[in-house]
Amino acid sequence: MNPFQYERASSVGDAARKLGTPGAKVIAGGTNLVDLMKERVATPSTLVDIGRLALRAIEPTADGGLRLGALATNADTAREVKDRYPLLAEAILAGASPQLRNMATNGGNLLQRTRCYYFYDVATPCNKRTPGSGCPAIGGQNRIHAILGASDACIAVHPSDMCVALAALDAVVHVEGAGGRRSLPFAELHRLPGTTPELDTNLAADDVIVAIELPPPAFTGSHYLKLRDRASYAFALVSVAAGLTLQDGKIAAGAVALGGVAHRPWRDRAAEALLAGAPATHETFARFAEAVLKDARGQGENDFKIELGKRAIVRALTVAAGGVA
Repeated sequence: MNPFQYERASSVGDAARKLGTPGAKVIAGGTNLVDLMKERVATPSTLVDIGRLALRAIEPTADGGLRLGALATNADTAREVKDRYPLLAEAILAGASPQLRNMATNGGNLLQRTRCYYFYDVATPCNKRTPGSGCPAIGGQNRIHAILGASDACIAVHPSDMCVALAALDAVVHVEGAGGRRSLPFAELHRLPGTTPELDTNLAADDVIVAIELPPPAFTGSHYLKLRDRASYAFALVSVAAGLTLQDGKIAAGAVALGGVAHRPWRDRAAEALLAGAPATHETFARFAEAVLKDARGQGENDFKIELGKRAIVRALTVAAGGVA
């Protein structure tokens, strides 16, 4: 681990000012950043600790939604949302281990970095660590890598389970930085790799996530399905967050987000239009799955994800519609 300075923020504004120092990184639960520092993947010059700021509250909003403090732990959040937002609770509980969920924060979950083998191996090139050095996953070991939205520069995937559910729920992220306060629709938070895979989000270096806001519950049924190599403490090969609003056996509205398949949680709103007004049947769900993955492209070892993704979408929607898991 490289030497670094430690600064404790006294307020969100103070944290933003301290994060303006070149090489400074924010730390809260530290469940991802500390690992990256141990492996020398991340070498911050300064750690800005926001862990003591008053950002832990989970409270209702005026419109009937819910505001999740950025420093509320994943464990506390799953417990608080399980009745009104079961999709989010399922996703959180599918991630990591109980010990990590007790430490990991909501804001940190949004900012965790890929678990690509090459990203973690500083002895190999990686465009996310060192722009322009190459992507050995292309043509290399790529079983866990992206089948949607990838580029010639990077085929890494976003690792979060929580973020997949937040994408399906149309969450909003509240941010404060040197430029003031602003809100981002969840779909605008994370980036595709393009030619700048080193940039995971559209946040500025001095931005601090202060809260995540959920709209009022809308789904009559939902399900989070995570497919992985082992049932415990493993990242998704493919995951699906599916929510449906049914009226008289037909779909009034549907939202589906995928994890483990792209550089960010993947949601295809054009394909979701196929669900509206259609019967909640296997045929409808299969047609939707084909539309979502029509542009999917494997890299060899991960070709299986395309068919796996289609089947996962159908299964998750079937359960969300009231079928058997």
